[in-house]
Amino acid sequence: MRQNFDIFGAIINDRFTVSMAISEFPVNQRAQQVLKVLVERYIQEGHPVASKTIAEDASLKLSSATIRNILADLEANGYLTSLHTSSGRVPTTMGYRFFVDGLISVKPLETAEVQELRKQLDPELTMPNLLQCTSSLLSSLTQLIGVVSLPRRNRSLLRQVEFLPLPNVDLQNRVLVILVLSDREVQNRIIYTDRHYSASELQQAANYLNTHYAGKNLVDIRKVLSEAIQTDRETIDQLIQTALTMADQAFAATNENSKDCVIAGQANLFQYSTELDLQRLRNLFEAFTQKQEILELLSHSIEAEKVQIFIGKESGYEVLNDWSMVTMPYAIDGQLVGSLGVIGPIRMPYERVISAVDVTSKLLSAVLNQG
Repeated sequence: MRQNFDIFGAIINDRFTVSMAISEFPVNQRAQQVLKVLVERYIQEGHPVASKTIAEDASLKLSSATIRNILADLEANGYLTSLHTSSGRVPTTMGYRFFVDGLISVKPLETAEVQELRKQLDPELTMPNLLQCTSSLLSSLTQLIGVVSLPRRNRSLLRQVEFLPLPNVDLQNRVLVILVLSDREVQNRIIYTDRHYSASELQQAANYLNTHYAGKNLVDIRKVLSEAIQTDRETIDQLIQTALTMADQAFAATNENSKDCVIAGQANLFQYSTELDLQRLRNLFEAFTQKQEILELLSHSIEAEKVQIFIGKESGYEVLNDWSMVTMPYAIDGQLVGSLGVIGPIRMPYERVISAVDVTSKLLSAVLNQG
């Protein structure tokens, strides 16, 4: 199915809608305005913001005394903190959350930037190259770290499967599995079997699976095969038994391999090294190596169906306490199969990052649904 590119016009003009209305916040309108100005200035400049600086903002039209009182109230209620007595104030995690949920002014990407994204995300790229390109583009757009999870293969459709016998190694029987998925990706896997299978047996098994299950998603195939093995064990013929055995192992191995992600732009964080000590950077880079925490957040984001923002300790992982992550899922054939996002310091330009993640997700989904 080939989609037209009408979606891109909508992306260019789209605006991110926050999940909580201003009126729902317990802070009055003037305090919201002051907090908004302070957070925006702190994100932009990286220095504690003094009341005098806020008073210079023409949009507020508040006296210095009023602003000082509001800042004191915001600090008392946990939205701000003072690093030093006379150094001005900075947002807390609670302050950032207040800001991104209801005060942020998301900046849409320029038309030229969207067109460049569209150009770089080439439908002819293989899946690994497409995801690597997506991660790199997110990093380039935001000057932070781009991450993209591999699609859940149990939601991908089977196009074709082939089984080829391999020479025994250490008396172990081996079979090469060549699996072609609906997302244009070819996966090769080696599985180990209880007995030797001839080339003829494996060809017949592949023919059976291709005839009966091509076009179905892998999770449904495995469910049907598992039920067939359990209910028809006594009467099932040798051909079908071989096909079921091969497919069950092949699809299981493929699903395990999908638990990975592509990361780009780690070097971008060194521009923040004056704010974050090197040990925190080392801890984060170690998390990139292990990937487990990152994958957990990306997996959680798949079910959200919208932009999600994890600020500092909200992620639930200690290694990410000093970082924020903005994520959004992408879809294939109408099903959410993976997630992408941006990781950076808590003092990140959320208004641009949110837009970059949102647009890139829509473009990647559109590309994956061409064919």
